[in-house]
Amino acid sequence: MSNAKGFSVRIFIPSGRPEGLRIIEKSNWTGRALTFPRAVLPEVRKREEITRTGVYILWGPSEDDELPMTYVGEGETLLRRLNSHAKDKEFWTHGVAFTSKDQNLNKAHIQYLEARLVEIAKQLKRCSLDNQNDPQPPTLSEADRADAELFLADMLLCLPVIGVNFFEEVEATEPSGRAGQVAPFEKNGQTAPQSSGTHQFVLDARGVKARGYAGGGGFVVRKGSQAVKDEVPSVHPSTIRLRRTLRENGVLHDTGGCYQFTQHFVFRTPSTASAVVLGRSSNGRVEWKDASNTQRSLKDIEAAAAT
Repeated sequence: MSNAKGFSVRIFIPSGRPEGLRIIEKSNWTGRALTFPRAVLPEVRKREEITRTGVYILWGPSEDDELPMTYVGEGETLLRRLNSHAKDKEFWTHGVAFTSKDQNLNKAHIQYLEARLVEIAKQLKRCSLDNQNDPQPPTLSEADRADAELFLADMLLCLPVIGVNFFEEVEATEPSGRAGQVAPFEKNGQTAPQSSGTHQFVLDARGVKARGYAGGGGFVVRKGSQAVKDEVPSVHPSTIRLRRTLRENGVLHDTGGCYQFTQHFVFRTPSTASAVVLGRSSNGRVEWKDASNTQRSLKDIEAAAAT
């Protein structure tokens, strides 16, 4: 965020076990989040907050691709919905429930929040949604919609704090912290300029060229980057599954001779990013090179920064 400002988050652990239920509150926010592993759902059921109106997110590993499986829901009584999903949904291992400390969230608000979260997840394509239908936002007054968007903005700030990055948008500018400095993959046929104080990386191999940078909770491959169409026989099955998912989701578009990224996309590690680009196993910290000095790898830069 180019205009990001500092904020404080309070995390309370009622059981004294860091891996258990955590209560999240943010400065100047009327909301409260309860995040928990599925195993401590009996403890969660005892909380008064879980009897309120709210919106929730469930997530866990996917069985057939590398993106986390995710479900977004809402309920006038959160407890009733979570109890239902404990019976009918096998995939989820963790959950977070959002409600309001002043209990000012009504049914229309949470339906709006649910619809917006699903919309964001579909747009970013950083998870596989278990939702079967696209919830439609209710008709809200201008004031109510503004209030709901403000609540949503604080939710989106809290989610990465608890390790949920798949609702986090990737910036369209270079990670320089300097507002208004746009850096497309190419501009007028020439490589975009570098911003001071940041490193853009390039991967040029197997007949394709990709650019990226460290950020967004992982390694970002920029829109317009290329990826090979063929995969070597020894490529890891997880890379095959991830490339297939990115093709199906429209992140990788077939241009004929290669695939092209249709949006900025965040990978968990530089090696995952380079493996997807090259269609083979890859040490991303070695293969991603400084765009301004291709003799220096990501590994070299990290080593120099540590000395």
